[in-house]
Formats: sequence, structure tokens, C-alpha cells
Amino acid sequence: MTTTLIDGIGSLYTGDPEREEIADAALVVEDGLVAWTGHATDAPDADERVDVQGRAVIPGFVDSHAHLVFAGDRTAEFQARMSGQPYTGGGIRTTVAATRQASDAELATRALGLVNEMLAQGTTTVEIKSGYGLSVADERRSLEIATGLTDETTFLGAHVVPADLDADSYVRLVAGEMLEACAPYAKWVDAFCERGAFDGDQTREILAAGLKAGLGARVHANQLGEGPGVRIACELGAASADHCTHLTPGDVEALASSDTVATLLPGAEFSTRSPYPDARRLIDAGVTVALATDCNPGSSFTSSMAFCVALAVREMGMTPVEAVRAATYGGARALRRTDVGWLRRGARADLVVLDAPSYVHLAYRPGVPLVHQVFHGGLLL
Repeated sequence: MTTTLIDGIGSLYTGDPEREEIADAALVVEDGLVAWTGHATDAPDADERVDVQGRAVIPGFVDSHAHLVFAGDRTAEFQARMSGQPYTGGGIRTTVAATRQASDAELATRALGLVNEMLAQGTTTVEIKSGYGLSVADERRSLEIATGLTDETTFLGAHVVPADLDADSYVRLVAGEMLEACAPYAKWVDAFCERGAFDGDQTREILAAGLKAGLGARVHANQLGEGPGVRIACELGAASADHCTHLTPGDVEALASSDTVATLLPGAEFSTRSPYPDARRLIDAGVTVALATDCNPGSSFTSSMAFCVALAVREMGMTPVEAVRAATYGGARALRRTDVGWLRRGARADLVVLDAPSYVHLAYRPGVPLVHQVFHGGLLL
């Protein structure tokens, strides 16, 4: 069994609350897992050595919210928003039409391209949702494609109501035949609980059906305005409530007293010119916060977690360490994973070598390609 010593680390951000940052550090990888972390002077012998020459090392980013199986382009919608039109979510149906017309090969090729784009930027774990098919066959094939790319697949038949069905009929379809067809390919069930999408009762019905089928729950909640989404997520024990842009004091209290992670998606606010979530308010209340890209063709077409880290620091009241923690450990918590998101003994050796002396440069030098090397399961990519 080969061991690899990675040393010459100027600053190691482990993400482990017990020892979160180590200066002049080293790390040992064995059989794809982290076997040891500590000061370089205390490092054990290993079969191989990689010297990163003073660079910083962080865990691989964990992107816990992404929509990567789709076809088409929504440049015109983006241009309209930049000209002053508000975001309403209605453009989702444009992507649905294009996705239904695309072949499996076309969808798979584009999704794989985005996953590889993410990996090159340091994202080693990604969640992928369906939600651009909105028919039994198209939702199922979207999830089949996603399972070839990640273990974290989410059934989002409840994205919006398709134009050819009324809401009640579609909710019955999602919670019945569509769920039955999609559950074998999904780990999670999600719903867009928002005006113009699904109300509280409809969201509860769909999530309850998914939970009964053995899926975990996630919720698109409180993006466009205050509503019941966050409270429903907490009541049902959902792993995450995602967006959390418009929160009442009761919403914050519900999150703080639950295990539900507040996943913030600043790329969406950037792309829609909307108010950013108040991360400071959530963190100070004791809420676990995650950052994710929300990569999708309409409201957040970015695959860069580093960009989201920079936005979180600049616009959402987070410190650099809080933002990096949310993009790694927080994302893992949002997926209820303990094997990724940190670099502690026994965790998967997913790590990113930055071409910088500290993770702070992710926010300090926004937009700069700072990823020097990516190790995935201990293997240098």
C-alpha cells in the first residue's frame, strides 16, 4: 500500500473544527484517504513525496446545489435582466423545452463538461438535480445521466408546473408516477417552494412522498420572498434549505434549532441583481451555512465555487475562513457527508493546492484562476 507525503504546505486549511488551520504543514495520503495531518517537522515517512513549495492547501470544494442536466441557452433572458427586467423563475420552462428535445448523448456531454469544469476549479463533490424534464420520461433520463457523474442526485420534478398541466394534476404526477420512476436513480427529493412554483401544502405533499420512498429531503426556499419553505424544511428534517434570501426571525430561529443547513447561493443574486442573503445573521444565530454555485442556465450560470466564496465575503458579511468553511465542510453537512469537506484522518483525500500562500486569496484575488493542483481520492488529476 503506497503512502504519499504532501509537504511544503505554507498553510493547510483542514476544515476540521478540532484543528482547522496548520501553518508549515504536511499531509499523508494512504489508500485514497487522509492518514495524517500536522506540522511538516513531525511528518512520518512515506513512499512518495510531493512538495507544493509553500502553497496553501484546502479541502476540495463540495458543491451541494447544481442543475447540470439541461440543454439550450438563456442569454436573452440574462440580457433582459441586465436591462432591468426582474427575475421571476419563468424562464425555467424555456430550458425544459430545449431539454426535452435534446438527445441523451447531448445532455450527458454537456453535463460531463460542466462537471469537468468544476473539477478543474477545485470542486471534488457535486450534487446534480433533475428538474428540466418535468415529464416522467425526461425526469427519469435526467437522473440516469446524473448518476453517471455523481452519487449525489436529486429528484426535482417539482421545479415548476409545466405549461400543459394544472398545478393539482402535476403535484399528483410528481408525488406518484414520476417519483416511482425516478426514485431508483435519486438520493434526494427537492421542491421549489416559491410563488409561481409550489405552495406550502404542495411542497409538503411532494416531500412527504419522497421521504416515504426512502429519499432525503432538500428544499428551494425563500429565494424570491418570505414564505413557508424554510420552516417546512426544518419541520421535515430536510438536509438543507437552499437560497434563504428572505428570512423572518422565525425562519432563522427554526434553522438554528434544527439540523437543516442553510445553503446560500450568491451566484443567483449576482446574476439576477437581487438582494444577497444575510449570512452574518445566520452564522451569529448558530446556523450551519453552506455555499454552492446553483449552476444552471438561467439564474446562476457559474461553475466556480471560488467566485461564490469571493461574493460571500464581499456581499454577505462572511469572513474568508467562514466562506471557505461553508464551501467545503458546510457543503458536506448539507449532503450529510462526513467523508468529504475536510481533511482529517479517514476522510477522502480530496484536496486543492492553491497557487497562493493562503486560502484568503480566494476572496482577495477574485476571478483569478488560483487552483494549481487537484487531488481526488488521493490521485493527482
